[in-house]
Amino acid sequence: MPLNPSCWESQMGRTAAKMAEVEQKKKHTFRKFTYRGVDLDQLLDMSYEKLMQLYSHSLLKRLRKAKKEVLPMEKPEVVKTHLRDMIILPEMVGSMVGVYKGKTFSQVELKPEMIGHYLGEFSITYKPVKHSRPGIGATHSSRFIPLK
Repeated sequence: MPLNPSCWESQMGRTAAKMAEVEQKKKHTFRKFTYRGVDLDQLLDMSYEKLMQLYSHSLLKRLRKAKKEVLPMEKPEVVKTHLRDMIILPEMVGSMVGVYKGKTFSQVELKPEMIGHYLGEFSITYKPVKHSRPGIGATHSSRFIPLK
């Protein structure tokens, strides 16, 4: 069955349009990555101190503020956080942190021995099981004990 010439031309037009679309997609340049207005190349070349200035440390800022506002020989105000995976830094020592444990916040006073550990290690998320005596019928030997 021979092809209709008008059908052949329209099909050729469609494939040409698809080819042009593919070429336009190839020409599309990707957006350049920047972090707070600094290019990736510059970020890689930056020193650690300059990088630290770029980061937002809202928890550390709140801890510093709470420490500043406290009177001498008193405990600072509790700063609540959900960041259980944050490592305790030396500048955080002496602060009071409320670490979220799924339902409530548990207060943790940060001490020098805790440096390098995670906040979540000091706020247990489950209630440890305390086993009591076994109940009636818990073992085979209790079969012979009268129930009452």
